[in-house]
Amino acid sequence: MALRSGWLPPTGQTRVTTRLTALGATTPVNPLASRSGILPGAVDGKYRVSGFKMTDSGPMSATVYAGRAVVQGPNAQGAYPVTLDADTVLTFGDGDPVNPRIDLVVLRVYDDEFDNQTRSEAALEIVRGEPKALPTSPGAPALSLPLFSVRVEKQTSAGTGGIAWSTAITDLRTTLVGVGGILPVYNNAGVPGSYPGQYQDNDNAHYLQRWDGNGWVAYPKEIGGIAPGGTISTGGYTGQFRENNGVLQRWNGNTWANYQPPVEVETTSSGVTPLANWTVVSFSARRSRGLATVLVTVTRNGANVNAESAGNITDEPLCTLPAGWRPAFDYEASACDGFGSGGAYISAGGQVNLRTWSSNGALVAGRNIRVSATYVL
Repeated sequence: MALRSGWLPPTGQTRVTTRLTALGATTPVNPLASRSGILPGAVDGKYRVSGFKMTDSGPMSATVYAGRAVVQGPNAQGAYPVTLDADTVLTFGDGDPVNPRIDLVVLRVYDDEFDNQTRSEAALEIVRGEPKALPTSPGAPALSLPLFSVRVEKQTSAGTGGIAWSTAITDLRTTLVGVGGILPVYNNAGVPGSYPGQYQDNDNAHYLQRWDGNGWVAYPKEIGGIAPGGTISTGGYTGQFRENNGVLQRWNGNTWANYQPPVEVETTSSGVTPLANWTVVSFSARRSRGLATVLVTVTRNGANVNAESAGNITDEPLCTLPAGWRPAFDYEASACDGFGSGGAYISAGGQVNLRTWSSNGALVAGRNIRVSATYVL
């Protein structure tokens, strides 16, 4: 059983064991191997990847800048951490007289223990492409990480102006991070995830993605959150929400519908307290969003109250409304018994008082008076 433990044996730790047990900056692809890639980051934090960046430094030369990377070998070899600690100039060969070609810049690892090439080192190399009318990039050597491809047109040389650097370079670098870290996508948005629950930040799509075992799923959809405007055109499930130009919308299974939240409604029919000479016959009230409508019916059980020709009466207390159903301030209400009508007011304390009645009318015992009002609680 080839069970290895890093830095445990008192002697004899091999280079292979060190690589296989290094669990740092590696994004796994299987239980024993990780992705190859560049560690992300920049000095000012403005760029995803600045390590191993390449820019032109002459007609036929380019500078590769310092950075850190991991080059994964076959499972049995482990992952090779590599650091370029100084900017390095690469020089490209002149162009073919007849056809263009594409060269490949790679970060390559030589390990004599496995490849028998008598070298044990990392190197920056240019893999020269084959000149063709329609050139293609050459294949990357074993145990190497492609960094850039460079198109070298026919008859290109320092004397003819050199490589057209503004259009010749194609960035092939990819990223990796420590296991469990959120991977900043860079030329590798379509690479499958390693385990359900892995996350990546997709800069092109502008959202966080989660690997669900089959594909990368936009994070707002996965957690049931509100998808930002412009990120999705078709809902993924009934009940999904999105923001659309300031309007909240819900996917109903077929289309996006502007969301109308359900109205919360409360009702009651109890809690009214009658006052002297009055009996409560019925009470009903409904409230929603801070607005209440009440209807209370009382009957006179005391002596008749007569109204003057102008309709004036001494304020007559009828009942008190229950707490929670009273207006925010004194409110005018209407009253009627089928023979006459008048005005009432409801105080902030909930007391209902009748204060006017039909000219020369009367509040007669046994008649039901209904008081109704709608007001802000």
